[in-house]
Amino acid sequence: MFEILGNFFKFCDKENRRKFYGSIVVGIINSLFLALKIAAVAVMLQGIIGTAVDGLPFETKSIWLSFIIMCVSVIGGIITRKFTAMWQCEGGYRTCAKKRIEIAEHLRYLPMGYFNSNSLGEIASVTTNTMESVGDVATRAVMMVLQGLLDTSVIIIMLFFFDWRIALVALAGFGVFEIVNIFMRLSVKNVSALKIKDDTAEIGKILEYIQGIAEVKAYNLSGKRQTELNQVINKRIKTLIRMELRCIPFANLQSLVSKLSGVALMIASFSFYLDGSMTLSYCAVMLVCSFMLFNALEAGGNYSALLRTIDIGVTKANKILALPTMNIEGNGDESETEGNLDLEARSVEFAYDTKKIIDGISLKIPAKTTTAIVGPSGGGKTTFCHLLARFWDVDSGSVTLGGKNVKDYNMDNLMKNYSFVFQNVYLFHDTIANNIRFGEPDAPMEKVIAAAKKACCHDFISALPDGYDTVIGEGGASLSGGEKQRISIARAIMKDSPIIILDEATANVDPENERDLMTAISELTREKTVIMIAHRLKTVRNADQIIVIDKGKIAEQGKHEELIAKGGIYAKFIDARKEAVSWKL
Repeated sequence: MFEILGNFFKFCDKENRRKFYGSIVVGIINSLFLALKIAAVAVMLQGIIGTAVDGLPFETKSIWLSFIIMCVSVIGGIITRKFTAMWQCEGGYRTCAKKRIEIAEHLRYLPMGYFNSNSLGEIASVTTNTMESVGDVATRAVMMVLQGLLDTSVIIIMLFFFDWRIALVALAGFGVFEIVNIFMRLSVKNVSALKIKDDTAEIGKILEYIQGIAEVKAYNLSGKRQTELNQVINKRIKTLIRMELRCIPFANLQSLVSKLSGVALMIASFSFYLDGSMTLSYCAVMLVCSFMLFNALEAGGNYSALLRTIDIGVTKANKILALPTMNIEGNGDESETEGNLDLEARSVEFAYDTKKIIDGISLKIPAKTTTAIVGPSGGGKTTFCHLLARFWDVDSGSVTLGGKNVKDYNMDNLMKNYSFVFQNVYLFHDTIANNIRFGEPDAPMEKVIAAAKKACCHDFISALPDGYDTVIGEGGASLSGGEKQRISIARAIMKDSPIIILDEATANVDPENERDLMTAISELTREKTVIMIAHRLKTVRNADQIIVIDKGKIAEQGKHEELIAKGGIYAKFIDARKEAVSWKL
């Protein structure tokens, strides 16, 4: 238990760790205030029993002294409980909030391959369910478990000042209680891990169902997919019930131990009184203690089973944070690229696991030129562009920008040189204006409108009920494909990077939107280095160089007329294009 708590405190940042440590110190003070109730009762009983048994005159100062001690105990307890609860809640929730941000920042610098080999459900589960669970459980379990231990420990220590024999009986009961508690935590150890696993599976299946709802309906798979989702949900429910059922017997046993320990204190107190080794007033005080001693410990003991959930959550979060990132700080003087933004790939090789995708590509892309990349689907076009922008690190060879290896750049500074327009555009659930100024959050509205006009989307935005303040659905669900594409181009225009990568940006655009989109792309790429993955003849024929990538290698390279004259892959694609209304490269 203490190891789990120690790991959780290490998981907290310095500021929130201090809150927890401070709450423990205040918790000890709170326990002392709780113990003062025993002193207040002792003073009152001493006066009453002295009057009734010994015939001594009852002194009103006993009432006042007991009253004052009780007031100090109650008021002090309220104040200290407030600070303890507040600091532990702040520490737990703020730690998890910061860890979510830290995980998000860490994910930003992981190779894209990580996201290909790990489900969205796994990532979403850690940043949502797992962190939420850790936050909720930590604030309650840590508070209840620690306070239960502190209260019981302080009262037992106080008992040693009254009667060491009674203190030993209480200590023995405390020991048996903790043994039962250990077995309870062990009983839910595997089930807690299964709960986290089922949480992840449930989120993954829900995301899969929602994201694929169009296909589910189109292929009439609603019943089958819903059955699969229900199975995952029901499995999680069974795991939660199983976890509760494992805890219940031990929780009842803990309750029994605490009650029997109280009975043992009462029997021992009566025995010592009867044999004359304990006064009646002390016996009465011990009887009161027998009811107070294990209340907090019993409540904390029931929560201690949840500590395993904290431990698993912390482990999963630390596992993500321990994933090796690409070198994000860089080294050397980055100012040396000023005026020189030539891109060059030298003998680049890259593989997903054991499958080689890029096989020894060498290519130079001079600044402010247009390079079109074409080739069969699956040939490595998109992967190569991602390597140029350092979405991944190459396995061998090098990619340089301005003569400097991209690995030597600070990651954020490197990304300032690139803007991207992808085939599948993602827009955030926010206003259109904020989606356009995504890369420059503080940009004035005038600049946003200017970018929108260049991207040929100002007119349709202005026609919307709330104009630029229109909130679009997540992923841009409320807009057409062409509209989303032009907003993404406006976003890229706002960023104003010297290198533009277009990944089949016009692939899914209807003829009505194509003219506006091509105008927008023309504005975006003016005086820029352009790297385009394209499938339409009109977008590649005027490129400064055309690269045909097939099976991870450069199969052909040159201008449009040169490649047509060769009669190779590119020429065959052109012939196929002439025979079909639409074609893809």
